[in-house]
Amino acid sequence: MYTQFANLADTRNKAWFLNFFLLEPSGLWAKALENQELKKAGLKVTSPRVKILGIIESAESNHLSAEDIYKLLIEQKEEIGIATVYRVLTQFEEAGMLIKHNFEDGRSVFELSSEDHHDHMICQKCGKVEEFFDADIEALQEKIARKYQFRILHHSHSMYGLCKECNK
Repeated sequence: MYTQFANLADTRNKAWFLNFFLLEPSGLWAKALENQELKKAGLKVTSPRVKILGIIESAESNHLSAEDIYKLLIEQKEEIGIATVYRVLTQFEEAGMLIKHNFEDGRSVFELSSEDHHDHMICQKCGKVEEFFDADIEALQEKIARKYQFRILHHSHSMYGLCKECNK
């Protein structure tokens, strides 16, 4: 199929092909990668899973609630119920694809799993979640753990306050 487009003189058609099949989040290349991720996690490739994973991977925010995802599905005219969204998110979490955070405001948000450790700052006014990493904080935690002969298996650090925009 690509050969047909590559031979066309009209560069607009080539650009459309590249954009739709390779760059566009809903393009075939993106879908193939999403399908591969689902299979790798041991999950069957279903339409709701593919669509929800696509939303999570292409979202502006790294931290989405089930309700956020459901609203985005509605905007895209997808007929996937909120119960399905919760079920799929739980499956993704159990498969290690997502990390679930329960912040103090009672809202659970999800982010893609990552090898890179980071901590969170949560705005108490608008709910914005900002990720950060600070080597000094990490070193201090290790020092405290050594002092008390404590072996850290996992930790999370969340700070609550007002973001730059809400602090004005």
